[in-house]
This record gives sequence, C-alpha cells and structure tokens, in this order.
Amino acid sequence: MKLGPLSFSKASVKHLREGQAASIALADGTAVGSIGRLAESIATSYKFRQPVYLAELDITALLDSESRSTQYAALPRYPSVVRDVTLLVSRDVSFADLAQFVDSEQIANYAGVMLVGTYEGKNIPEDKRSITLRMQYRSDERTLRDEEVEERHRGLIDSLLIKFGAKLH
Repeated sequence: MKLGPLSFSKASVKHLREGQAASIALADGTAVGSIGRLAESIATSYKFRQPVYLAELDITALLDSESRSTQYAALPRYPSVVRDVTLLVSRDVSFADLAQFVDSEQIANYAGVMLVGTYEGKNIPEDKRSITLRMQYRSDERTLRDEEVEERHRGLIDSLLIKFGAKLH
C-alpha cells in the first residue's frame, strides 16, 4: 500500500486527554484517525495504574486514498569518509550559513555536512562561538583514499576560514 504523507494536528476527541491528542489526516486533508492519551475519567473507571495511549485509524479511508509511488535511492556501494572540523566563528554566523557555503563549493565527492555541536562559554570570547561540523565524502565508483579526501577537506577548511573570518579551534 502506497500512501501519501500523513499529517498530525491538535484535536479535541472526547475520550482523549485534552492537550495530548492529535487528529491524523492525509495530505489532502482527509481525516483518517486520532492518537493521544486516554482521558483520566475513562482511565480511572478501568483502574489503569499508568497512562494509556491509543491510536485509531480508519483503514477504509486509508485504502480508498490516492496511491503515491514510493521513491528510494539504493544504498551506497562504497563507504563514506567522515572528517570533522571545529571552527571559532562570530556569533552571528549560523550553521545554515556554513552549510550553505559548504554545499555551494561543489567539492568532488562531497556528500553532505551536518552539525555536531556548538559551544559558547568558558574559554570562548564573548563575540564568538565554537561550531563543530562533520563533512562526509563518498564516491559512487570506488573507495576514496585518505590522501585525496584530506586534500579536498583541507581546501574546504581554508575556504571556510577565509569566507567567515574563522579560526580552527
């Protein structure tokens, strides 16, 4: 069965606790169920000792909904190589700024960047923050060698240092 994305929104369902209930709908807005915590009045009448959560789905509505094709990508055949870098940047530089710049550099075999963490506080100047990025490199044709990844990664780091006035931390 191929379904479109489901959405959840706050709901008021008489047998569910207010504020802890949601209605479930298809992408076109068709309601197909509800989910949430059972109301106290009902839970105590059955002498439940712990909170009870439940979900209700209208299977007929799900089956009658428009089918959507499933899109997938094959798992990578060759392993990725990961490199981390920690930069000391101005507080007004966001991860989104850094990620957008990294993506725009169009480095060979670059597969993505993610945020590892940020730090502001002791041993960091007031107007700065430490941001750790994780870059991933992968080739679809072969396993990458450390030397070539290191060369590309070093070039990317140099570009980041220049563009954002950053320092390695």
